[in-house]
Amino acid sequence: MNIPNKLTFLRIFLIPVMMFFYLLDSFQFGKIVAALIFIIAIITDLLDGHIARKYNMVTDLGKFLDPIADKLLVTASLLLLITDGTIPAPYGVIALFIILSRDFIVGVLRQMAATKRNVIAADNLGKIKTLFQDISIIFIFIMAYNNVGNLISGLGKIIFNVTGFTLFFVSVVLTIISGMNYIIKNKKLFK
Repeated sequence: MNIPNKLTFLRIFLIPVMMFFYLLDSFQFGKIVAALIFIIAIITDLLDGHIARKYNMVTDLGKFLDPIADKLLVTASLLLLITDGTIPAPYGVIALFIILSRDFIVGVLRQMAATKRNVIAADNLGKIKTLFQDISIIFIFIMAYNNVGNLISGLGKIIFNVTGFTLFFVSVVLTIISGMNYIIKNKKLFK
């Protein structure tokens, strides 16, 4: 149980805490606290990978848990934002389905590669997709708070909302492209 693995477990622990604050209607700043917890969770993701590689602390447990923690964090966040209507139906549900499908396909490809003693590393396109996805979720968390707390109003609110949804749309498009890229790059696994 090294530091990167502890950070991964911390990220998993933060998910229900984030959900609790997001759903806590009696606390005015719950959605902002949830956004801050999401940001802290993202930072733990960046730190655990950096520390593991820099100090040669990569473990099988970390390789297994890190992507699961990432998927749980994004899925939980999107479920919160979809169920309260911040991301309107049916677009949020379709986007979540696309994101989960891509993650499922990449996971299957990685398992297939592992049976042949190959490793499919994360590519730059996947990292760019994650960056857009995380930033858009932060924007949309703030939009959710803004629907209750009127942090931003008027034209600023419109610009902020359009920016958040545009970033989210770009992340979904990148999710599709990244998924197709993994399939094309690894089509030999299907033979």
